[in-house]
Amino acid sequence: MWVLTLRQLLNVPTHQTIWGKTDQRRRSRGTGGPAWNPLTAHVLDTAACTGQLWDRYLTPGMRLRLAEAFGAGDEETARRTVMLLAGLHDLGKGSGCFLRSFGTGRDDDVLLRGRELEAWREQAFAAGLPGDAHPDGQADARHEHITAAHLPRILGCGCRPRCGGAGDEFPGLHTVALLLGGHHGHIPDLDTVERASGAAPMEAWEPVYRSLVTEAAELIGVPLPALPALVRPERPAVLAMFTGLVILADWIASSDDHFTYRRLGTPAADWWSASQHQARDAISDLALDRWRPEPRTWPELFPGTTPRPFQIAALAALPEDGPALVVIESGTGSGKTRLAFAIAHHLARTCGHQGLFMAMPTRAATNQAAGELEKFVRRSTGGATTNNLAVVHAAAEATDLVHRLIDAATTRQQNALRSLPDSVAVAAHDSGEAGDGKPDEVVLNPWYLRSCLGLVSTFGIGTVDQVVLIPQRNRHWMLRFLGLAGKTVVIDEAHAYQLFQQGMLGAAVEWLADAGASVVVLSATLPAPVREALVRAWCTGHRALARDTGGTGPVTVVDQGGTVRRAGEDEDGVVPVQPRRVGTEVRLQPLPGPTGLATQLLREAADGGITAVVRNRVASAVELHRTARDLGLRNGWRKDEIILLHGRLMGRDRLPLETRVVDALGPGSDTGGPNPGRPRRLLVIATQIIEQSLDVDFDRHYTDLAPIDLLIQRYGRLHRHHHNARPPWFREPALTVLWQPDGAELPVVEPPDRSNGRPHGNPDGGVYAPYTLAASWHALDRRAGEAGRFALDAREHGALIREVYGPSSPQPGALGQLLGRTEEDWHAAITNENNEVTARQVRPYGRRGRTPTTAYDLASGKAHGGGRDIGAPGIAALSRLGTPSIECLALYQQSNGALTYDRAGLLIADTLYHPADSRDRRSQQKDYLLNTLSIPVTWVSDRNGIPRPSTWPTLHRPALRYRRTALLDPTTGRCTSGPLGITYTPEEGLSR
Repeated sequence: MWVLTLRQLLNVPTHQTIWGKTDQRRRSRGTGGPAWNPLTAHVLDTAACTGQLWDRYLTPGMRLRLAEAFGAGDEETARRTVMLLAGLHDLGKGSGCFLRSFGTGRDDDVLLRGRELEAWREQAFAAGLPGDAHPDGQADARHEHITAAHLPRILGCGCRPRCGGAGDEFPGLHTVALLLGGHHGHIPDLDTVERASGAAPMEAWEPVYRSLVTEAAELIGVPLPALPALVRPERPAVLAMFTGLVILADWIASSDDHFTYRRLGTPAADWWSASQHQARDAISDLALDRWRPEPRTWPELFPGTTPRPFQIAALAALPEDGPALVVIESGTGSGKTRLAFAIAHHLARTCGHQGLFMAMPTRAATNQAAGELEKFVRRSTGGATTNNLAVVHAAAEATDLVHRLIDAATTRQQNALRSLPDSVAVAAHDSGEAGDGKPDEVVLNPWYLRSCLGLVSTFGIGTVDQVVLIPQRNRHWMLRFLGLAGKTVVIDEAHAYQLFQQGMLGAAVEWLADAGASVVVLSATLPAPVREALVRAWCTGHRALARDTGGTGPVTVVDQGGTVRRAGEDEDGVVPVQPRRVGTEVRLQPLPGPTGLATQLLREAADGGITAVVRNRVASAVELHRTARDLGLRNGWRKDEIILLHGRLMGRDRLPLETRVVDALGPGSDTGGPNPGRPRRLLVIATQIIEQSLDVDFDRHYTDLAPIDLLIQRYGRLHRHHHNARPPWFREPALTVLWQPDGAELPVVEPPDRSNGRPHGNPDGGVYAPYTLAASWHALDRRAGEAGRFALDAREHGALIREVYGPSSPQPGALGQLLGRTEEDWHAAITNENNEVTARQVRPYGRRGRTPTTAYDLASGKAHGGGRDIGAPGIAALSRLGTPSIECLALYQQSNGALTYDRAGLLIADTLYHPADSRDRRSQQKDYLLNTLSIPVTWVSDRNGIPRPSTWPTLHRPALRYRRTALLDPTTGRCTSGPLGITYTPEEGLSR
C-alpha cells in the first residue's frame, strides 16, 4: 500500500487525487503498483492512444475531415485538440456520485478489507477534493453525462443559461461535450444532460476541473485560449467518427494488459511519457495500423489466373485518386470477388484506405469467403506486417478459422518472447513489445471478438448486418462506423437482401461516402432502381450531383465528384459469365409429391451426377430428404450420398456438412484443375443456405419457384467450374423450376388463410411475396411456351428482372386477377417496409438529402447505457425484418445424468466457470455456439405448447446458471427441460 505524507500531499494537485478505477484484477498490485489509478492518468492514456490512432490508423481522408472540424484545416493542431478532448471524456468522474462508488464494484471487496479505500479518502480530503454533496435526486447521475453538462464551460463557452456566463457562445463545444457524453454507447439527450449538471456543483468542482484540463493541455501541447474557436464539428460523419475514435481510445487505454497504474507524487510529465510509450506498444500489439500494400500484379494477387477483359476494364475505370463507389453486376463465377479485392488493393494505394471489410449475406457464406480473404491478405501485404483478420458474426467463435487465427496470434507472441533473454521477455510481455516483429502472418487478437471491435480490425469479414446497423441508433454504433469509415467496404450478393436491408444499406452508403470510405457492391442480378438508389446515396454523401457519362457495361464506377462511368462489356454486349457456358435450359415442371420428386431425382443420377434441390422452406426440405433417403437406401444409394442442409441444424451438425459440400463441390485448387475430391454422385437437398456465395458446382439443379433474381442466382451454381468432368446426361446445364399448379394451370402462390376463405394454399407465399412468385412464373412461362422449356443466358437477365419488378402490364383472365390481387398486397408490404426503414434510420443529410444531421439528432433518447438493441425511444435497431428467435444452448442428458454435446455421449459438456480471457473459456464458448439452437418466437406460445423462456428451469451449473438451456433426450431428441415441445435430431434438425 502506498500512502503519501502530508508534506508530499501539499505538492499534489487536487485533481490528481480523483479516483479513476480500481485494480480489480490485481494486475497492478501484483507487480507492486498502486490499488487505484488517478483519473488524470487515464486522461493522458486516452489522449496518447488517440494520438497513436491518428498517426497509424486513421486514413488521410479521415484526418482531413477531422482537421476541418478541430484545427481550422491544420492537421497537427487538430490532432492535439482531438487528443485533449478525447482524454477529457471522463471528466465527470470528478463528482460525488461517482467517487462514492469507489470500492463498491464487483471484485472490490479486497479494497474494502484493506486500508486502500481509507487511505484514498484521507489523501483526497487532505488534497482538498470536494465532497459528495449533490442536490436531491442527482445521486445516480452518470459520469459521462456530467462531462457533457460541464465541459463546455470549462473549455471557454460563456453562454447563458447553459454555461452560466455572459460571454461568447461556442456551439462546437456543446456539440463535442454531447458526443463525449455518448462514449458509453448512447449519446444523451439534452434533458439528461441538464439533470446531470446538478450532480457536481460548479462552485466546488470548477477549480478542480480547470486544474485538470490545464495540466493535460500543457502536456499535450494545446493552447487553451485558442481552442473554443477551433472546435467546429459540423460534417455528420465527423460527429460519429470523433465519438467512435474516443470510444476506441478509451477501450484501449482501459486495458490493464497495456497500461500501468500511476503513483501520486510522481511528476505528471513522467505519467505522460509513460502513456505515450505504452500507447505505442498497445497499438502495435493490436495491429491497429493502416493497410499499406505494395504494388502487386494480378497474378501476384491471384496466382494461376489472368484478369478477364471486364476486370481489366473495371480497374482502368477507377479514379486516379479519391474514393469510389463501384457496382459490379455479372454472373456467378465470373470473378466479381477477385475484382473487388483488386479494387480494394488499388484504393488502399491511391486513397490510403485503412483496410477492407467484406459484408456477406449469411454466416455460412462468411465462413467460406473468410478463407479466400485470408489468402488475399497474405498476398497483398507480402509479409510487411502482421495483419489482423476478424470474422464478425454472432457465431464467429464456433468456426475453426477464428481459433486458428487466435492460436497464430498467441504463438507469434510466445515465439517472440522465447527469442529474448528471460528478463527482457518479461518486460516485453508486460509492455507489448513482443508483438513488434513483422512475420508474414494473418492472425486474430481475441480482443477483436468483443462487440463491434471486429469492424475496427484492419481486415474483416462478416454478415451484412454489421453494415445495416450503421444508420441506426444502437449502442456503440459510432465505433462500428469508425471501423468502416476508412475502409473499402465490399457488399456481396446485394440482390439477396430484404427491401428493409436495402434501404438501410443506402443510408449506410451515404454515411460512408461522407466519411471518405469506398464501397464495392457485388450482384449477379441487381434491379436498376436499387443501383440508382445506391448512386444517389453516394452522391448525397459527397454533396455532389450525379453526372452520367453514358456508356454501357456491368461495372458502374462513381467518383467523389459524382461522375458515373460504365465499363466491362465485351464486343458482343454480353455481361461476363463463366467461360464455356452459353446458356442454361430452364424447365418448368409442376411440383410432384415428395415421392414422385425423390424418385425422379434418384433415377436421374443413379449412374452418377451431382444434383442440388433448393426448397424455400425447412419443412419441405426435410420431407423431401426423408423420402429420398428411404427410397435411396432401397435402391443402392448410400446414406452419405443424400445430404440435408438448412438453418435449423445446430452448428455442430451443420458446419461439418457445409465443409464437406464445399470441399467436394468447390473449385478444389487455385491452379484451375478439376477438384480431385468430387464424388461420383451426390444429392444435396437444402434451403437458401447454399444459394448465397457458396462456391460450389452442381451438374443438375432443381428449385422451388422463387423470385426471378433468386432463380438467376441459384442457377449460377450450375456448371460453375468448367474444368470438372460431368456425366453425358448432365453435359448441358439444366435448371428445373418446380411450381404448384391450381385447377386453371396457374401457380398457387398465396399461403393458406382460412380467415379469407382460403384453407389451402402454398406456404412458400409466406417466405416470398406472392406477387413476385406469380410474376416470375409468368415471365418464365411466357418464354417456355407449351414445351415448358427455353434457353436462358446472361443477355436476358436484365429483361427478366425488369419484367418482374418494373411496371406491370395488364393481363387477361384469371392470370390478370392473380397478378392484380397479389401486386396490390405486394405494394402494401413495400410501403410497410419503407415505413420501418424511415422510422429507424438516420441519414447524414436528412431524408431529403439536404440538411446536415446534428449531434442532437443522434441522441439515443433515454436509453443511455442500455442494451445494444436499444435505440431511439421505443424503436429497437434491427438488421433485418422477420420473425425473431430465441437462442438457447442444447445439450443431451444421458441416462447417468451427464450432459454432453453429442447424442452418443462421447463429448462431455464443460459446465465449469473459466476466466474470461482463458483458453478453456474460449474452447467452452466455441462448443456452446456449436450447440446453440434458434427457436422462432412464434413457436413459443400456449397454443403451440412451448413454454416461455421465463419459465424454463435454472440449471445449477456454474456456466449454465444464467444461460437458456434445453436438455434433449439422446434417443428421441425430445426436449426434457427448457423449451418443452421441441425436438432436435442431427439428421433433420429442429422441429416442433
